[in-house]
Amino acid sequence: MSAPDGSPVGAERSIGQLFASATTEMSALVHDEIALAKAQLKQDVKRGATSGGAFMAAGAVLVFSLPMLNFALAYGIRTWSGWNLAICFVLSFAANVLVAGLLALIGVVFAKKAKKSQSPQKVAASMKETAGVLQKAKPHPRPAAQPELEDRAPAAIEAVARSSS
Repeated sequence: MSAPDGSPVGAERSIGQLFASATTEMSALVHDEIALAKAQLKQDVKRGATSGGAFMAAGAVLVFSLPMLNFALAYGIRTWSGWNLAICFVLSFAANVLVAGLLALIGVVFAKKAKKSQSPQKVAASMKETAGVLQKAKPHPRPAAQPELEDRAPAAIEAVARSSS
């Protein structure tokens, strides 16, 4: 098992390695929180679409089934009961309104579930908290570069170039 920067876990790591590891992990956390927010928003949109679909289905049932169902139901009631034809048509209309009401009730239930969802607000609060932690983090000051190593570098490059030719 190794740390995100490739060093073995439990080995002594420098402050720079620890800070780089913490930065990498914090970046991964932020990316995961964004992915979580997207997944939760997708679920809320799906619930809203289901709600809208149920409302549209209720309207379609009410509009397109009225003529056929009214005639069939009214004549069926008249045949079965012998009542006046006008009363039979009112009863058939009431049955259609009842079916549309049930579909509308399903739409209301899904709309309330989508509206009640507090998932995006929770993720936003978590991301603000993470951003606050990142703003307070201060990198460890690095020691100044050693001048003897910097002066030696051009000479070492020239020596390698001469030996390879």
